[in-house]
Amino acid sequence: MATPRAKVGERAKTHLLILLCAIWLCVGLIGHSPWKPFESQSISIIKTLMDQPFWSMESWQHGAWIAPTSAGHPNLETPPLFYWVAAGFADLLSPWLPAHDAARLSVGIWMLVTLLMMGLSGRELWNLGIGRQTNFIFIGCLGLVVSAHTLMPAVAALTGMSMAFYALALVLRKPWRATWLLAAGLTIAFLAEGVLPATTIVITTLSLMLLPTLWRNPPVQRALLTGVLLALPSIWLWCALCAHWAPDLWQAWWQSQWSINQPSKHFYFLRTLAWYAWPALPFALWGIWRFRHSFLHTYRFQLCLAFFIASFVLIGFYSDRSEVHALPLLIPLTVLAAGSIETLKRGAAGALNWFGLILFGLLMGIAWVGWWAMLNGSPARLYQRLSYLSGLSTINFNLFYGAIAVAVTLIWLSSVLRSKHSNRSSATNWAIGMTCAWTVFMSLWLPMIEAARTYQPIFEDLRKHLPSKYTCIYSKNIGASQIDLLHYHTGIHVVPAEDMQIRHCDLYLIGDEPGKRHALPGKDWQQIWEGEQRRQTKESFRLFQRQ
Repeated sequence: MATPRAKVGERAKTHLLILLCAIWLCVGLIGHSPWKPFESQSISIIKTLMDQPFWSMESWQHGAWIAPTSAGHPNLETPPLFYWVAAGFADLLSPWLPAHDAARLSVGIWMLVTLLMMGLSGRELWNLGIGRQTNFIFIGCLGLVVSAHTLMPAVAALTGMSMAFYALALVLRKPWRATWLLAAGLTIAFLAEGVLPATTIVITTLSLMLLPTLWRNPPVQRALLTGVLLALPSIWLWCALCAHWAPDLWQAWWQSQWSINQPSKHFYFLRTLAWYAWPALPFALWGIWRFRHSFLHTYRFQLCLAFFIASFVLIGFYSDRSEVHALPLLIPLTVLAAGSIETLKRGAAGALNWFGLILFGLLMGIAWVGWWAMLNGSPARLYQRLSYLSGLSTINFNLFYGAIAVAVTLIWLSSVLRSKHSNRSSATNWAIGMTCAWTVFMSLWLPMIEAARTYQPIFEDLRKHLPSKYTCIYSKNIGASQIDLLHYHTGIHVVPAEDMQIRHCDLYLIGDEPGKRHALPGKDWQQIWEGEQRRQTKESFRLFQRQ
């Protein structure tokens, strides 16, 4: 794949790309419990939806399906499209997979559509063959791989934005087809994550319509306006139903969508891009310099620039400090990088290629050494560190996952040794290296990562020690993510301790900070259970019962 020989045809190259993307998509989707902070809220909402009858009009009128909330986040965070699809996957595949694994498979479908849209955008804006290069650069981005396997609405919003981006790239050649793609992308983006991604699409579309290329083209103008207008009925319908069936949630959500960050987060996202968008960022910067004389006068560059500026400005004002919000910035950077890589000087391409080989070789080496240390206790210092972080004294040897890691490592070594340097191979090697490193880490380190991040054992043990009858449970010093995971693993809804005067509960759950123990709730309470998360952060919980 790194350097296809001349006899390898276009169909074979496409098949190899599909194989690589399939491996990149599938590895890491299943086999572990929901992890906080992003998956905890999502899985609690999904469980809430699964507990409510879909065909019951009462469930909809009470806002359960139209404005779903989690156990730890009582406010409406995002529209429900992502959770609808994930709950559908969880319900459909529940006989064979746990709910969280089945729901996470929906993330793979969203990312599959995203990869398709990215490849089509690269081919449309540049030339045949650039679509493959676009996908190679996209899956090689350092910041994408974890987010692309996480159960969160931002993944579906990225799909909608990539679909809208492709529509804007296609509109000059196929206006009618671009109309429907723009409408679908705008609808998905809004119903997945709300106003921010939808506003980015609308601002980009309106900005492009003011360009001479589109301004003097009435069919294109009509296509873009029609695409935006076609998305409005679906958006308005959800807003109207939510405002009618869950007015308090809707009002608070709508106001939060327009609250501006003070100060803005632009410098944070600028620093994040320095590593998050590799290798797309250096290729894109080179493209800006290489095509500087025509950059502001060519549609492909105008589209990438307008989309990037709209995304960057809006996320700086309306997003919190989370790297996940930088995902839309990868779309224009990757497309711009894909067409610029051919013009990169050979020395620079070689340096970037060697940097990728060293980086992913080092990562896979760390994965193997860390796995060996946990298996045999040597090297001792590394073993002690990993044991401290994961809470495990050792890990069991798994022949199946070990064989996968060995095979992937050998494949990567073979591609490195046999590759012939070229501009395209530098991007291809990044994609292969990222996929192989991700696969090796998920094969060898997943037990350690799961032990460090899961709350399933401790919360299931708590459920076993609950009395057969109780009214409700107070909670104190327990974060929203833990409350969401407690709800998913046990089905328990807790009541904040501040509501003691409203509710009369006979159980009290207290979370203790690492290395610190809080006072007893009072003489009327007797401790009946205590548990500590497996990792060595001393995060523990105590359950009390009213005497």
